[in-house]
Amino acid sequence: MVDHELDELRREFLTEAEEKVSEIESQLTLNDGKSLERLAYLAHQLKGSGGSYGYQRISTDAAEIEKAVEKMTNGDGSTVREKIRVHVASLRSEIDRSARELSAGA
Repeated sequence: MVDHELDELRREFLTEAEEKVSEIESQLTLNDGKSLERLAYLAHQLKGSGGSYGYQRISTDAAEIEKAVEKMTNGDGSTVREKIRVHVASLRSEIDRSARELSAGA
């Protein structure tokens, strides 16, 4: 039996996750302390929520972004930004795949 309430919560999470990923992308283009703080905050939220809803890949990619942001705050820039972009693409792919699966099951 499918838990429709849980599926609805997962849909809401995926919508919010997509918004967070978009904000991560926009914050990534900025080069200041506040944008790095925001990047870390968004990644941390996705890491925790993704795991809570059973989306381990989302949680893992978000954790990697969080680690990369920490490296950026220590002065390592361009290669870390590229690593974040790779994880952002992975997040988008997983969010899209998960949303399609939920829609197919509805």
